[in-house]
Amino acid sequence: MVSIAPSSHKGPGLQLLVVVVCLFVLSPAMAKKSDRTQTMQLKQDSFSGSYLPNSITTLTGHVLVTQGSTKLSGDLAKVYMGADQQMDRLVMTGKPAHIEEQNDNDQWMSGDAAQLDYDNVTGIAVLTGQATVRQHGQSDMHADKLTYNTQTYQVTGEGNTRITLQPKPATAVPSDKN
Repeated sequence: MVSIAPSSHKGPGLQLLVVVVCLFVLSPAMAKKSDRTQTMQLKQDSFSGSYLPNSITTLTGHVLVTQGSTKLSGDLAKVYMGADQQMDRLVMTGKPAHIEEQNDNDQWMSGDAAQLDYDNVTGIAVLTGQATVRQHGQSDMHADKLTYNTQTYQVTGEGNTRITLQPKPATAVPSDKN
């Protein structure tokens, strides 16, 4: 396991290195292509608002939003509806707020933070407050703020960043049985 600890150096070279590493590490973690065509389900203890154009609805208590393999959960969510009466954005808070999704290769990505701001139009999730993004079995990223683009795989971290990379699995060495 490789662990990169927070650094006091804030030069552009280090920032570029972190972005390049994040691009490489998370490149296979894109959500299933079929997720975006699935019905979205919202479950909660209570809600207040409407699903009128350009409206905001508040979901409270044990909030769970699912669409295909993508799941978002937390304690409270604000759902922002667009002019087309479709969800444009969801802001989830919790202890923690959580996102998870599976890609077309059946690999899982998950993230946790105090707040999760998910743009349903662009596929960008901004996690703030002790944010963590995990590509299961491959890497963990931690920061005060992590921005994860589910469409382009790009992740950026700001403030108190740390990345942990798992080693490649050992390949089987053929035995010589003559």
